Amino acid sequence: MKNGEFFLRRKLEAIGRALEKLSPLERDCVLCPRRCHIDRTRGQTGVCQTSNQARVSVGLLHFGEEPVLSGRDLQAGARGSGTIFFTGCNLKCLFCQNFQLSWLNEGQLMTDDSLAELMLQLQRKGALNINFVSPTHVILPILRALKIAYRKGLSIPLVYNSNGYDSLEVIDALRGIIDIYLPDLKYVSSDLSRRYSSAPDYFDQARMAIQEMYCQQPDLILDEREVARQGLIIRHLVLPGSADDSVRVLEWIAENLSPGVGLSLMSQYHPCYRAPAELQREITQEEYHQVTQKALDLGFENLFLQPEPFQPDEHLVPDFRRREPFRWKN
Repeated sequence: MKNGEFFLRRKLEAIGRALEKLSPLERDCVLCPRRCHIDRTRGQTGVCQTSNQARVSVGLLHFGEEPVLSGRDLQAGARGSGTIFFTGCNLKCLFCQNFQLSWLNEGQLMTDDSLAELMLQLQRKGALNINFVSPTHVILPILRALKIAYRKGLSIPLVYNSNGYDSLEVIDALRGIIDIYLPDLKYVSSDLSRRYSSAPDYFDQARMAIQEMYCQQPDLILDEREVARQGLIIRHLVLPGSADDSVRVLEWIAENLSPGVGLSLMSQYHPCYRAPAELQREITQEEYHQVTQKALDLGFENLFLQPEPFQPDEHLVPDFRRREPFRWKN
């Protein structure tokens, strides 16, 4: 059997197992830790505002992800991450910079065939991977579309780019399908996760899901172009006034996974949407330095850092109502 045929058979078998395991959960929906118990096959919606079809804002070549996902040097021919932004969200953080998608649910419904074609279009444009942003609540449409796309020639790595509030059962079902896991680990403190995301169990759920991701893809594997082929990269956004909790996040990762996992520390926080009073500012240099220094002290080997905290008029908040959401003023 040729390598391509083996790859296709292996992927389709894994997708078939996942669909068999997860499809029944949609009729009494417990696909995420919210466990809304609604019947999405009959058009009912829960916290995520989504029934049984995916709604997409945009699919594009994204050059602003971590360098190993988007390519390290645009001038040297990096092709970007083939990023699909789904609307709706199962977490709904008050400060979400993508609030047009997560809260306002602005996007277009897509059939499984249309979603598969979008993946193939991005591959034809030269995407380095297919990057599913906020996939948790639309995992079944994604799986159904992947079944179509693989049969039509999809062959690049898949990135599961989630908020971390994932069901262990769902992540376990994705074994053999997802090549690169890109979860957030937002908080350890249940007080913070209750206040900002109405999810006091966030850390308990996220740590189990991320441990399973680590079991599936423990090593960050790069090709000759320094582009990721497999692995786990954990993102953490430093919040104003919460550097101590950020340190606890890093300590947990180092102690329970490994300092060898990919770690992306983001300084880009900007007050958005319903951010409460204490989050109505950028983070300070001192806050970001405290967290980055802790990452260095803990020995993280695959560390991705952003520039110093941005000024209010230099934020990285996309506008998904524009044709090019990531074209900022500067």
